[in-house]
Amino acid sequence: MDGLIFPRLAKKRRAAMPHENHSFQYDCDAVLFDLDGVLVDSRHCIERLWQTWASQNHINIDKVLHYAHGRRSVETIRLVAPHLDAEREAAALWAVEALATDGLVRIPGALELLQSIPPDAWGIATSGTHAIASTRLAFGGLPVPDVLISAEDVVAGKPDPEPYLFAAMMLGVKPASCVVIEDAPAGIQAGRAAGMRVVGVLSSAYTANELSQAHVVVR
Repeated sequence: MDGLIFPRLAKKRRAAMPHENHSFQYDCDAVLFDLDGVLVDSRHCIERLWQTWASQNHINIDKVLHYAHGRRSVETIRLVAPHLDAEREAAALWAVEALATDGLVRIPGALELLQSIPPDAWGIATSGTHAIASTRLAFGGLPVPDVLISAEDVVAGKPDPEPYLFAAMMLGVKPASCVVIEDAPAGIQAGRAAGMRVVGVLSSAYTANELSQAHVVVR
């Protein structure tokens, strides 16, 4: 996210998103961030937990990881193991994940980016729980926003637009005036379905082509 810049949002707020030699300008009232892969790099931590779970339940790990990034655990389990009690399995996974910090790294530039935006003009919509988000934000030395929408707060997770629509409502802004920062196809789909402008952030998890539904892709 080195090239992603948000000037301080004033009454008429504007977000600048340089991409290669171009500058993408959006009028916006709020910036909504995904957490994992955007503010903290938790990929190795998450994948180790899924590897253990998949092995215990005799499920192909590649199939699990195909769905897991950007989705709530309960929805991933419903997709890959419909014979299991998804709510119970997800609760057990979330409990372990809330304590796991091995391999967590703050994304370079994340703190500076958040500090450049007024506290009432940004929020987080994550597919993890509040406990998981709190652990990762604290470990990364990142502030906890006033608006943090987690897996427990919605009926349908990403790629459904509910998390981002709920975040916009809690911030008191219109969906169309929000910019979403995402690193996973499921989250990009959620942002677009919510009627928001979406910036895709390249990471090791997905290629630029896989993030092509975003309005713009940055590193």
